[in-house]
Amino acid sequence: MTNRSVVTTNVSASNLTNVYGGRTVLDIPSLEVKSGEVMAVIGPNGSGKTTLLFDLALLTTPATGTISYSNVPVKTGYQALQVRRRTATVFQEPLLLAASVYENVMQGLKLRHVADNEAKQRTLKWLDRFGVSALVKRAPRTLSGGEAKRVSLARAFALEPEVLFLDEPFTALDSPTRQTLLEDFDSVLRETKITTVIVTHDRNEALVIAQRVAVLINGKLHQLGTPQQVFNYPVDEEVAEFVEAGNILPGTVMVQDRGLALIKTDKKEIEAVSNLPAGTGVIVCLRYEDVTLMLPGQSSGITSARNRFIGKVVKTFPLGAQVRVTVDAGFPVVSLITLRSWEEMGLAAGSEVVVTFKASSIHLIQHK
Repeated sequence: MTNRSVVTTNVSASNLTNVYGGRTVLDIPSLEVKSGEVMAVIGPNGSGKTTLLFDLALLTTPATGTISYSNVPVKTGYQALQVRRRTATVFQEPLLLAASVYENVMQGLKLRHVADNEAKQRTLKWLDRFGVSALVKRAPRTLSGGEAKRVSLARAFALEPEVLFLDEPFTALDSPTRQTLLEDFDSVLRETKITTVIVTHDRNEALVIAQRVAVLINGKLHQLGTPQQVFNYPVDEEVAEFVEAGNILPGTVMVQDRGLALIKTDKKEIEAVSNLPAGTGVIVCLRYEDVTLMLPGQSSGITSARNRFIGKVVKTFPLGAQVRVTVDAGFPVVSLITLRSWEEMGLAAGSEVVVTFKASSIHLIQHK
């Protein structure tokens, strides 16, 4: 088996733009993927995610800007080809050759002139690592979707790339298959520490595998941070809506009292932990799971939450072991509760409930 030491490679872009049909579809002043990190690129359809990935992978040429590997700018032509040979790209479709599974993984190694014995060792190692070693003689047309994607990943890792690029590699898989493959993939990334950029539309994928998340909206980088920062503390309303940051309400800070703000929404007043001054326009973000529902008459001592409203259940939606409950509390508020709690309270559409949430659970975005 090969025992190559990990090569640390960072990838960066500066003043990057792409123009299609006279329209700027990507505009990134600067972005760096750190050596050994996994960065997930997320955003709505048409936001420029794949365009950015292909630019960073040197598969497309941007209208303007510089792509650098290990802080060295890459020029087009032969230099770009040499750098691409240090990378691997996994596309949304596996794109397997009309040959055996074994030959598919071997092909890339042959093209990179890896010695036969080493190429064989790498091929068998990575087919085994992704659980498809028993399929070596199979033709791609006989593989399931999950098997084909595992072969595609084995082919990429067999190249021992310094940088790995993936464009929504887990789409079109059923949930159990995706979950198992994602766990295996995450384990491999942790072992190899390969610098990785993955485009995904699935928030759970980003939460599981990424150290940092880049949010692209309309071709611009709106937020870059850890998954916890992005999903719990979105920087603007567009990001909040995309990551489904829960209940989102416009409001204005009416009173500021030593770090506790009184927010006036359309019909109600909400208390939030914040130092924003009075008069500041804000967007109130309140995660569904931070909203507690109780029956009227339950002791107020059950919770220390400052925000407490009486409301009626207007809509429910089952989500497996949880239920999403929409309540009219003078403003629409959604709570995510367990199915057991729902059944124990005997709730139904029209039921009267008490809605509570803590001031510290609210994330405020200053309205631009």
